[in-house]
Amino acid sequence: CDTTATMTSPRCYQASYPASVLLVRALVLLQFVVVAVLAKQSKDEEPSPPDSTAFLLQNPLTDLLLMPTAGVRYMCMFCYCFYHGCKVFVALPKDAAPSYKVVSFVMASTGGGILVPIFLNGIPVVLANDALALSIIVSYAIHHYFPVIRDVVAQSKILTVCFIVLFEVFRAGVAVNLIGLANKNIGPSVFGYPLFGPIIAGGVAGCGGAFFPLNKGLDPIKAGLATPMVSAITGAAAFHIFLSTSLSDGVIDATDKARFCLAFYFIICGLAKAFGYVDMAIKKVKKE
Repeated sequence: CDTTATMTSPRCYQASYPASVLLVRALVLLQFVVVAVLAKQSKDEEPSPPDSTAFLLQNPLTDLLLMPTAGVRYMCMFCYCFYHGCKVFVALPKDAAPSYKVVSFVMASTGGGILVPIFLNGIPVVLANDALALSIIVSYAIHHYFPVIRDVVAQSKILTVCFIVLFEVFRAGVAVNLIGLANKNIGPSVFGYPLFGPIIAGGVAGCGGAFFPLNKGLDPIKAGLATPMVSAITGAAAFHIFLSTSLSDGVIDATDKARFCLAFYFIICGLAKAFGYVDMAIKKVKKE
């Protein structure tokens, strides 16, 4: 073929460039395309920063403080009810009628779970959760028919620590659940999220039983807030504000980590109160 036809005739083009050369060039072009696509994907998918707070969920305590299984949850529920019974039966007169003891026991164990759902137009926890009712019944039977078990728990520091830990873990779970319920039922007004409603709900959830029966009025706080009240209010405020603001932005599994910290905080406060460290600190402050 002539020179002028070389650039336009497909036959001359194929004769000048064998099929193997064309195949090599096509593979080279395809390689560049693949490299360009992969480079773009690597830019778009930047590696995520390391989770500096992963240790909160990567330890054996997580399986207890978060109550991930039904077995752990029921164990904490029973210890919660039984430990409430230790306080109620010691405070009540020995000749009190069984019906009076039962009602006082139920109110002390589920006070927060009664008040907060009523505030939020919901069903009280003791009516909605049959497992809690069964735990109260079993705990009452043990306290009524086998009071020696209560005495053993009171005299053993090891058992006291175990019951306090499980008690506070369940109390933290109740506070978290009712804070979540308040967030769902209360709409934002001034801020982009409800601020004081969930905090009050969490605070009452953690210490509402202290005000039952309601004829006590404000007597439980006449001498100041008790340790469970302070821990409930401060813990609920920290939990709610952390999750509702930019403080939790970028935190992986922020809700579980906040719940872990809340339960741990409740445990520290409960142990400090039980072993007299809170009273010692108060006396020291008053002397100064």
